[in-house]
Amino acid sequence: MEMELKWVGFDFGQCMMDPTGLRSYLVVGDVSKAMGEPELVEERVHRYRVLKEKYGTYSAVKEGHRDEIMRYVFDGKEEAPELFSIKEQEHLLMGSGLEEALCYLRDEGLHLAVVAELKKTLGAMGTDIVTRFLQTKGLTQYFEEVVTPQGRIDLRNGSIDLSYKGKTKEEGTLYDKLAQSLRDRGIEPSEGTMIGDKIATDIVPAKKRGFKVIQYTGYVDMGSCEADCRIENFLRLKEIIKKKV
Repeated sequence: MEMELKWVGFDFGQCMMDPTGLRSYLVVGDVSKAMGEPELVEERVHRYRVLKEKYGTYSAVKEGHRDEIMRYVFDGKEEAPELFSIKEQEHLLMGSGLEEALCYLRDEGLHLAVVAELKKTLGAMGTDIVTRFLQTKGLTQYFEEVVTPQGRIDLRNGSIDLSYKGKTKEEGTLYDKLAQSLRDRGIEPSEGTMIGDKIATDIVPAKKRGFKVIQYTGYVDMGSCEADCRIENFLRLKEIIKKKV
């Protein structure tokens, strides 16, 4: 299948960002050692597991309860939040073929965005996991914006548009706002595609708003759905997407 498009949106977690190399005990250990407290690694790993049992998954803990991680796991140490973010990034990987695909799409002249489910309040570039990942991996150059329920970051000048605040992917309100923003720029939703792994947040609500959708299965396959196509490697985008003129 070939798509002629003007805009491409990428989901972040378990899509662009591959957490395969991320082992929670390694991050906790690295932070403790960086604070000069290697003797506390075992106890802190245990505390982190307690939080995982409390909230279900490590992803849920990190996305919604980072303050509790710092307070409970790292004893409220002032330097812990920044060290945790740095060490976490060192273990994150990029999805297979991502940078080559981004280079191709940029050179084709498409508009590229990250559409993420960020729950942390937006601040300066590099203070949240998404923009820090983009900076650490050298991917900022490929994208124009990061769209989240906390606001939209213009990566060209660092400005934040808070009119997106409170809108979500699962409810579809984030896509409503995004569709209107693209129309204001002369791009119809049908001239854009959303790429992601989660059916309930990346596929169904985006398709209902008129976007084409590509299901990414390179990290986890959530099962067949109404996506326009499925890919395991981002290099497939070079075969699928062409610039609409």
